[in-house]
Amino acid sequence: MLQVNYIRENRAKVLEGLTLRNFKQPELVDEIIKTDEERRQIQTSLDNLSAIANSSAKQIGELMRNGKKDEAEALKAETTSNKEQIKNLSEDFAAAESKLHNLIVQLPNLPHHLVKAGSTPEENEIVYLHGEPAAVGEKALPHWELTAKYDIIDFELGTKIAGAGFPVYKGKGARLQRALINFFLDHATAEGYREMQVPHLVNEASGFGTGQLPDKEGQMYHVGIDGLYLIPTAEVPVTNLYRDVILKDEELPVKNTAYTPCFRREAGSYGAHVRGLNRLHQFDKVEIVQVVHPESSYQVLEDMSAYVQTLLQKLGLHYRVLRLCAGDMGFTAAMTYDMEVWSAAQQRWLEVSSVSNFETYQSNRLKLRFKGATGKTQLAHTLNGSALALPRIVAAILENNQTDKGIKIPEALVKYTGFEYID
Repeated sequence: MLQVNYIRENRAKVLEGLTLRNFKQPELVDEIIKTDEERRQIQTSLDNLSAIANSSAKQIGELMRNGKKDEAEALKAETTSNKEQIKNLSEDFAAAESKLHNLIVQLPNLPHHLVKAGSTPEENEIVYLHGEPAAVGEKALPHWELTAKYDIIDFELGTKIAGAGFPVYKGKGARLQRALINFFLDHATAEGYREMQVPHLVNEASGFGTGQLPDKEGQMYHVGIDGLYLIPTAEVPVTNLYRDVILKDEELPVKNTAYTPCFRREAGSYGAHVRGLNRLHQFDKVEIVQVVHPESSYQVLEDMSAYVQTLLQKLGLHYRVLRLCAGDMGFTAAMTYDMEVWSAAQQRWLEVSSVSNFETYQSNRLKLRFKGATGKTQLAHTLNGSALALPRIVAAILENNQTDKGIKIPEALVKYTGFEYID
């Protein structure tokens, strides 16, 4: 979340950033500033009364030691009123703190100065285009027909077991999934990321720390009896490893990767754009997460984007890179690059990765700090990216590589799959 000091000292800049995001409640900014002023006034009164109470306690002790019991008792009577005022002010302060917190968490992150205005995906900025569309002919089948033809993914069986959006992978389909996971993990570790195995359930504090709660509560599966949430991405548990942690300057950057299944309730609309693997309730993904010094975070964002692109290139996929406009970015991001691959049979772009810099938005929630060379403690910057999400990668591989012999496996994957064709 945004820091209250920053909001108070940069009101115009905050309002400008929120306008760029098409934020519908700009009046919250002035309410936050007003509530913060009230909170600070209460704090000042509380500090003054506490100082008087401490001074009186010392005086009472001294009077008692000097045998001046009557004077001590008189002073005690005066302090009773102070104690009641301190109690009331403490309650007022807690209420102001709670109100301030509830207001601030409603504000999204502010966009970086390179992020353009806009409110729809069509207004995103294309910053790079790689390769050419696969030449598969007019009779190319979409992946949901290919998966049925080669009996490698069964959507109906998944619906029987759990519901729509939970496919069952079979035979070479399951092996392709495992191959891609290992391919992505091996490349991440070769790039210097440390592999982590993390819980697939998180508590409310973890969901709040990375910004999924309360913003995306409706999209998360909640295990009510235990107060836990199924993770929508490995970003949540991996980043929360550093909640309430103060790192040393020399420990930065922190680079972690993890494979997890991901669970999201957002699927459910109809049409070809969400058919088959295009949108699921459960899917596999390898995530990369970094915690870095604020001065280097935007270079790291570029590096992470470039790394994800190497994976797409090794898989032989035609892709483009978008810098999201302010209105299309996630709630917590300051800048986001989306990578989209071309689906030859569907004749459309499929998002397969988002790489984002959150600056201090998450670290402020997480209380994730580092101590610099001067000894000063400050908030770190956090970044993460999909490297990569599997469903649409699988869809693109199936559709773009269909031949008369079957579906040709990209050369970089053959040593992981153990076969060259799905036939």
